[in-house]
Amino acid sequence: MTIGIIGLGLIGGSMAKAFRRDPDSVILGMDSDKKTLEAALLSRDVNGRLTEDKYGLCDLILLAARPEGSTEWLRENAARIPAHVLVADCLGVKGKICRMGFELAERYGFTFVGGHPMAGTQYSGFRYAKEDMFDGAAMVLVPPVGADEALVERVKRCFAPARFGKFIVTTAEKHDAMIAFTSQLAHVVASSYIKSPTADEPEGFSAGSYRDLTRVAWLSPELWTELFLENGDRVIEEIDHLIGHLKEYRDAIAGRDRDTLYRLLDEGRMRKKMVDERW
Repeated sequence: MTIGIIGLGLIGGSMAKAFRRDPDSVILGMDSDKKTLEAALLSRDVNGRLTEDKYGLCDLILLAARPEGSTEWLRENAARIPAHVLVADCLGVKGKICRMGFELAERYGFTFVGGHPMAGTQYSGFRYAKEDMFDGAAMVLVPPVGADEALVERVKRCFAPARFGKFIVTTAEKHDAMIAFTSQLAHVVASSYIKSPTADEPEGFSAGSYRDLTRVAWLSPELWTELFLENGDRVIEEIDHLIGHLKEYRDAIAGRDRDTLYRLLDEGRMRKKMVDERW
């Protein structure tokens, strides 16, 4: 199988390394940063450059650049993608890329499926890419409306070298609503929390909760600015929920209202227990 990868950062680079484990895979890469592409070629995680004349060689083309870069590439190159090629994205927000992908795929005859590998780190760039990044992880798929099981099975076969643990099929709308809570809100909280003036002096005063809560504050501002703005309505809704709950805790503490504070804490504990048991 021949795989073309647009964008060789953390996710695209990890995809290249994962597919490289399959001796029958040929990986062609493209990146706007020449040094990144050269590093991928030098490490032999990528076998060659993905150029316009090689699109037809690909069985699978992965869009793994930042959202604006991925949508721009797809808009400019859709007419050059042959009908036999499966195109999938790896972006953290699905609405815009799926609307565009489905429309262009129908117009030009190739197949597009939205995708989001549920794995990563707080770091960005090819230097942090790992071949086992996706081992056992979930892969969210957003197929076009009316797609049959055969398409989903085709996608699963294409991604087999990445060794995902499970595939979740959903809609772009459901994906973006869930990601606003499970991922984007967490990044907003971490980025806000670390701005406390007390953060200058935490050494020796944390048993792990501080580290866990602030880990994803070490993010890529370029990437996450795009993701937050693209999914803005849903992110704002989650932020508003959080602000409301924080005010409840603040008011209970300020009023020295022991009963209310106990109730709020117990509600949080029970909610966590219920969610963990469901998962």
